Amino acid sequence: MSTSTAQPTNQPHVPKPPVAKQVEHVREHHGDRVIDPYEWLRDKSDPEVIAHLEAENAYAQAMTEHLAPLRDQIFQEIKSRTQETDLSVPVLLDGWWYYSRTFEGKQYAAQCRVRAEEGVGRPVLSPSTQVPGEQVLLDGNVEAEGHEFFSLGAFEVSHDATRVAYAVDLQGDERFALKVKQIDTDTVIDEAVDNIGYGAVWSVDGRHLFYTRVDDAWRPFQVWRHEVGTPADSDVKVFEEPDERFWMGIGSSRDDRWLVIMLGSRTTSEALLLDLAEPLGAPRLVAPRRDGVEYDVEPAGDRLLITHNAGDVDFEVAHAPLDATSADQWQPLIPPVPGERILGVEAFADYVVVSLRRDGLSALRILPRDAGADSGFGAVRDVRFEEPLYTVGTGSNPQYDQTAVQVVFESMVTPRSVYDYDVTTGELTLLKQQEVLGGYDPADYVQRREWATAPDGTRVPISLVARADVRPDASNPGLIYGYGSYEISMDPYFSVARLSLLDRGFVYAVAHVRGGGEMGRRWYDDGKMEHKRNTFTDFVACADRLVESGWVAADRLVAEGGSAGGMLMGAVANLAPDRFRAIHAAVPFVDSLTTILDPSLPLTVGEWEEWGDPLHHADVYAYMKSYAPYENVAPRQYPAILATTSLNDTRVYFVEPAKWVARLREVTTNDPATRPILLKTEMVAGHGGKSGRYDAWQQHAFELAFLIDQAGAA
Repeated sequence: MSTSTAQPTNQPHVPKPPVAKQVEHVREHHGDRVIDPYEWLRDKSDPEVIAHLEAENAYAQAMTEHLAPLRDQIFQEIKSRTQETDLSVPVLLDGWWYYSRTFEGKQYAAQCRVRAEEGVGRPVLSPSTQVPGEQVLLDGNVEAEGHEFFSLGAFEVSHDATRVAYAVDLQGDERFALKVKQIDTDTVIDEAVDNIGYGAVWSVDGRHLFYTRVDDAWRPFQVWRHEVGTPADSDVKVFEEPDERFWMGIGSSRDDRWLVIMLGSRTTSEALLLDLAEPLGAPRLVAPRRDGVEYDVEPAGDRLLITHNAGDVDFEVAHAPLDATSADQWQPLIPPVPGERILGVEAFADYVVVSLRRDGLSALRILPRDAGADSGFGAVRDVRFEEPLYTVGTGSNPQYDQTAVQVVFESMVTPRSVYDYDVTTGELTLLKQQEVLGGYDPADYVQRREWATAPDGTRVPISLVARADVRPDASNPGLIYGYGSYEISMDPYFSVARLSLLDRGFVYAVAHVRGGGEMGRRWYDDGKMEHKRNTFTDFVACADRLVESGWVAADRLVAEGGSAGGMLMGAVANLAPDRFRAIHAAVPFVDSLTTILDPSLPLTVGEWEEWGDPLHHADVYAYMKSYAPYENVAPRQYPAILATTSLNDTRVYFVEPAKWVARLREVTTNDPATRPILLKTEMVAGHGGKSGRYDAWQQHAFELAFLIDQAGAA
């Protein structure tokens, strides 16, 4: 507990911030003429734009130079609590145990395997000991050598276990080069294909790979087939999705028989299957799309399992013949249950795992196969845990005939824990728990559920964690995090970096606002389109609840959100600037109206079903303009602002926070010495920021130091 008020540490010299020039740019829609003087910042090929971003970086560095010791301390705290040389739980597939390794001092993991011995179970491996017979399939540190960024978009071993296909991004723009390596010789034998999207799938015979291409709006819209060892110009287009609302993803069934092509807009989906034993064939449509109906397909041996919302907003599960081509062939299997949102199913030889949500938390349910039952399945069993707040889901389960399912559990106080769940007995066996060095004791921390009341009377859940000795005496610094879009749930999770906040007396809270999926599909629907303002007012209500309950001091509350959550940060900064001492908006979608008005930009057309279509509908335009952060900056005092972005982000362009910061500086009345407005741009990174783990820790330390200082806890 700390009793100091929120006063950031003094700086010996306050430099002048960069001032972006103003160039008249007119945007006119539905009779509304808007002058946007900072739109020129969009062109990253313009040297003047790059110079401005670099000047902003220099200013941010200068304004936080006094925090360098705190940043270094936080970085060392994260590092000292992390088992730097470590390995994952080995997973069995086709006679090999697969796992990943990390090494002290190295940024990226290595993907490894060792041959399974007949009659011998999972090997017990030591992170610091060389494993006899170990094969390194891919070392991210080698692949990343000479590059500031590295990310994998695919990693797939062929069915005969002799080759590995992987996709590499070295810029952060989520465009990948496809490579094929011969494992026994550690030689790349094919790198003909580049500029692909996420995912790669092998044919059964290992001769062909399926991959996706993206269009000019960076939307995955085509599936291609590549024969290993041949030029890319001989590749064959297998499928194309012309509707700009629909995105595409590919994967394979767990039994490796089927290529699954999933197509989805925000409200409608469709699936196709292609037999991987006959890779030259054509994909088959499982059921034609129907507007407003979403379904997902899971091949389950002799049948298909279909998770769909044709009859219930919170989904149900049907089964259908393996060769189904129509929804008329769907037969009920798992009916909808009030208060539960079914997320999906995973099929194995002897059972099915159902992922769902209940009481604001994630959950798992096991459905064993029973040949004697009419449906082919027996009575269900829930996988239960005792903590009040947690996240549970399936882990890595690649083998179709495995008798135990890997389950991953964590909470705000329990580190990530990997279990085997015996489907027959219901017994959970702990395989590995994330090691937190330095004497971490979960009993030193307490998590709890709080509830806020929104202006319309809706109760909004809050997940909260603090040290056990912190009391709700209205003196504590606090950080509240939010997202609230796309039905994405911000479930409780464990964070080593968060301990650097908690051990400084912070109360950390996640506001489960509408627009997310925490409380089911209706929770999402009530925070999108014409109901989007609920997301913002829910967040403010949650902030007020933290103060009213005494958990956080009114002048020591800071806020954080990223991407669509960054838009939330911009919206609440306009709506309730007095509630927050400081805000960190990461890759923030703050110029949302400009983006959604331009169908040539990535994501825009597909986003119309999330936000509405302001280009063609005047009422949507007016509604979005009423809350879009960039449009509503007012001449008043704002919280201190840290906006972080990446030059190569293809999801939220860097121009959005760049324009927002320029307008904030122009309009607001902030004292830059005490409530600075900062923009920090990673010049070689994408939507997720820096890719190497040590670089990411440094970035996280920079952000936390800013918030800690503003909350008066430095």
